[in-house]
Amino acid sequence: MKTALEWKKYYSTSDFKDNYIYEGDDLGVQCTPEGTAFRLWSPSARSVTLNLYRDGEGGEAFRFIPMEKREKGVWGWETEQELHGVYYDYTLEIEGEKIRSADPYAKACGVNGVRSMAVNLRRTDPEGWKEDRTPEERPERIIYELHVKEFSWDPSGGFPEEYRGKYKAFTCTDTTLDGDGVHPTGIPYLRDLGVTHIQIMPAYDYGSVNEAGEDTEFNWGYDPVNYNVPEGSYSTDPAHGEVRIREMKEMIQSLHSQGFGVIMDVVYNHTYSLDSWFQRTAPWYFYRVFDDGRISNGSACGNDVASEREMCAKFILESVLYWTEEYHIDGFRFDLMGLLDVDLMNRIRRELDRRYGKGVKLIFGEPWSADVTAMEGDAVPALKKNVRLLDENVGMFCDNTRDAVKGSALKTKLPGFINGGENKEEEILYSVGAWCLDGGEHVGKKGEGICAKAPSQIITYVSAHDNQTLWDKLAETAPGENLMRLNRMAAALYMTCQGTLFLLSGEEFARTKEGHDNSFNAPISLNRLDWRKAWEERTLVEYYKGLIALRRQLPGMCDKSEKAAQRIFGKKREGGIVTYLMDNRGQDSDTRWQTLMVVYNSTEKPEEVSLPGEGWEVLCDAHNSMLWKASVPVEGTISVEAQSVAVLGCVRDALGESELGRRKAV
Repeated sequence: MKTALEWKKYYSTSDFKDNYIYEGDDLGVQCTPEGTAFRLWSPSARSVTLNLYRDGEGGEAFRFIPMEKREKGVWGWETEQELHGVYYDYTLEIEGEKIRSADPYAKACGVNGVRSMAVNLRRTDPEGWKEDRTPEERPERIIYELHVKEFSWDPSGGFPEEYRGKYKAFTCTDTTLDGDGVHPTGIPYLRDLGVTHIQIMPAYDYGSVNEAGEDTEFNWGYDPVNYNVPEGSYSTDPAHGEVRIREMKEMIQSLHSQGFGVIMDVVYNHTYSLDSWFQRTAPWYFYRVFDDGRISNGSACGNDVASEREMCAKFILESVLYWTEEYHIDGFRFDLMGLLDVDLMNRIRRELDRRYGKGVKLIFGEPWSADVTAMEGDAVPALKKNVRLLDENVGMFCDNTRDAVKGSALKTKLPGFINGGENKEEEILYSVGAWCLDGGEHVGKKGEGICAKAPSQIITYVSAHDNQTLWDKLAETAPGENLMRLNRMAAALYMTCQGTLFLLSGEEFARTKEGHDNSFNAPISLNRLDWRKAWEERTLVEYYKGLIALRRQLPGMCDKSEKAAQRIFGKKREGGIVTYLMDNRGQDSDTRWQTLMVVYNSTEKPEEVSLPGEGWEVLCDAHNSMLWKASVPVEGTISVEAQSVAVLGCVRDALGESELGRRKAV
């Protein structure tokens, strides 16, 4: 067998590219009542045998079928039978070696994904699936990150025992705390909170949990095995490949019916191991190798997927489109997007826009990698520094804002603006304008800053599944302080920045993982959502709820256009105090507050702030984010409490025609 470097050189030849780049859209299995067709791309195979099985694991094949070599490295076989529910894999001969492989293009599989399954997808549709639709767009998108198992594992959530940790838990729309009928949990709790999109952590088939093992096994799931198949451990019956498909659709259908968009967390940058179906069917084609023969490991997971190669890019694009078409997915969060290339991300964006409308499907990701990657040719990585090469509707997580607010996620003892960090005022101001102000690339150390085209490119957040929870970070950096006050300040600060808002599930009720900063395989008892705590900390939950509801009424903050930063003026920063004014006029003439004033006071004493003009109302202060529901007038000055945020709105042009009146409404 050739070495990795020899394979790399071969795949770079014009001979290979001219003869083996397949443009058809029929790889994998097409199964209908009219028949079943198998297609596999394996350009270096000398022979391919299709093996058919009655079960998803164990037992011998009941039929062995030599496949026919077709054009462009594709092997095929067809039958007039509908082989729905039949399991299969392939035996390939490559350079004299016999290799057994499942299908990298499979849409269904058996337990742990070791055998693929032919599936008539129409037979997996739940009742009413054809009528399932994404909910109507709201004034703002608020993304809430959830893990399927974490969501419903805790007994206090009131979910049926057989559904705990499963897709089916999301079909329960009336759960309450310990079933008391009074305190909502699960779906009704999220509906009341006001978030608009549920981001599901990896729910494709992954390899780090034994689907036939104990239900207590846990992993975040960033370990892809079968990219186009739902994870079986979240289904009630992983042994039958059609069940996981139907139950994932039921989850999405239920979330849609309750008013939520559904975002899928996808990991196209690496596979669970190098011994993947990619590798077994097309050795080293789908992986990056350095010119000295070293295996690229920019993912820190042992391999990097070669997104810049034609057939790899085709696979990723078609996979994304498959999830949107077959599962009605509303958006994608790309893990380690910095390992993928700009051209591919823009291509995905263009194709989704063509099919569904400009910007309708959300696309965003992590604009970094764990290490250097061996990207080939002229490909440009989708890193933070290359944000302006990406479409304005390809977003990225803004770690600049995250770290400016609460301190470095990687240096756990390092504080940020709200918890004692010094000289953070400038970064906070750039965060307000979603790093679109004045060419924000000069802010940050060693060129780590970001200069986005528009707030549509920025995911504004302070906590996600990675690193410590917000509460744990505050507890480590500000021991002995009023952590609840600091948590409220963090929330009010990032929720008054432009960009698309994102939060980790449970952030709003002071979720803790006991300081653990990487709980990817920690026990479910540590990772589960504690629904009892959600009610014990109801005061904090209400503060988040008020911020979310207020945000939707502020077009200046919701603006995602390239001109959004022009709304911000009157900026001041000094000694732990940051203030700014914002043009809040929108297309809706009923917008109550024409001008906003926001004050961030990170000091340990109250701050008197002068108010320009007349007609101001307090919308949010240190304790109450729902003051906007009542008219709370204030004139002349306002005292902003220590370690808090104040948001004010003016019912008229506070600065008169000479200033605000002549500013363009965006």
